[in-house]
Amino acid sequence: MLIDDEPAQKRLISALASRAGWRTIFAGDHISALSMLGTHEGLRLDAVLVDQWNPHIKPADIIREIRERRPDMPVLVLTSQNDVSDAVEAMRAGACDYLAKPIAPDRLIAALNATLDRSDGKQGELRPLTEKLTAPLAFNEIVGSAPQFLAALAIAAKAARTRVPVLIEGESGVGKEVIAQAIHAASPRHRNTLVAVNCGAIPGNLVESVLFGHERGAFTGAFERQTGKFVHADMGTIFLDEVSEMPLDTQVKLLRVLQDGEVQPVGARIPVRVDVRVIAATNKVLEEEVRAGRFREDLYYRLNVMHVAVPPLRDRKSDIPALARHLLMRLADQPGMRSLGITSEALALLMQHDWPGNVRQLQNVLFRAAVLCEGQALTPQDFPQISAQLSMGRGKGAEAVTDLNRPRLTASPNGVTLFENNGHIRQLSDIEADVIRLAIGHYRGRMTEVARRLGIGRSTLYRKLSELGIDNAA
Repeated sequence: MLIDDEPAQKRLISALASRAGWRTIFAGDHISALSMLGTHEGLRLDAVLVDQWNPHIKPADIIREIRERRPDMPVLVLTSQNDVSDAVEAMRAGACDYLAKPIAPDRLIAALNATLDRSDGKQGELRPLTEKLTAPLAFNEIVGSAPQFLAALAIAAKAARTRVPVLIEGESGVGKEVIAQAIHAASPRHRNTLVAVNCGAIPGNLVESVLFGHERGAFTGAFERQTGKFVHADMGTIFLDEVSEMPLDTQVKLLRVLQDGEVQPVGARIPVRVDVRVIAATNKVLEEEVRAGRFREDLYYRLNVMHVAVPPLRDRKSDIPALARHLLMRLADQPGMRSLGITSEALALLMQHDWPGNVRQLQNVLFRAAVLCEGQALTPQDFPQISAQLSMGRGKGAEAVTDLNRPRLTASPNGVTLFENNGHIRQLSDIEADVIRLAIGHYRGRMTEVARRLGIGRSTLYRKLSELGIDNAA
């Protein structure tokens, strides 16, 4: 059931949900919704989606009323507000997910399908509760010391100094937008605008209008002239997220922008010249999309001048402790949140999970735990879903999970790997390099503080950076 009185929004949500086999019923306000819960259709509901549009009643109040009548009903909140305090309040009232507009189709469908796991009594993949933390990070603030991840950051840092297009590939949640923001911040265009566009969240018939703009009367419903995202990004950067979802006819026009530096608004006779740096991202392998005929080969080569492949979190589990501490520190800056520590046992638990949702899932799991935590530090008891999933894996004959009371052999809780896969201790130089990287990330690139905390001089620190091949800019 969608609680909303906006006809266009109702049509959009219904159309997106129907792709995955969902049927939507509607309630114009919370009073109608509460009365519908007791009807024949209401008793068959699998989920309720509340659109936060009414300034006179908070979603948290609606959620509480729904939960009083149907305690097990999964409730999701859809809002255009990017305010973590709203997410905290909604979750404390019983919401199981918090979705920000404009919402990508796969994001909505994944959230709805996750409620089925919940209703079946399963502990499915944990649902995100915040879409992102608002403050962008510079390269020296991005946490990670795994070789694959550092290699990706090094390529991105080099790309930042040029104006060529960049293609970032990686699974959903690995941090593609974070890297795109860092590229823009480190580029000569950093004083100008970074415009982000989620191509998968825009209906196919509107992508061209959103990207390139349209003139008044260009098509039915075009009552006013609209400036496209490329014009908004002039002299700056445009980030095309999920570029693989762009329709083929729009791909032709994007190719023209890259070749000629001109955009043609829908219905306009004269093209508009723009100077825009393009960063594209996708959670698919774009080369495979080209072979399947779903993406233009010429556009692929135009976008793929600099290629950044971001590894999934399961391939860099040694980064989890540093990431967890970093994310908790950033969450503490949000309204309604407080500073929390995390125990070594809790970190060991998190390192056992495969994280199909990658860093975004880790962030949201920490967010959920931090909201509900009563103590001063997160413990394994604050992650019941993770424990349950690991227990289920153990019951299915999966590899036994490491006992939390036994020290791990592969990595220490601070994320520095001590042992090779064959059980032998790593070389001292490799461990030293990891410790220095960890310190640089922990102190956000403040090299004087890094040197002081490591007990060495700045000149010694820079000499070690050179000897160990560590690029502190990346």
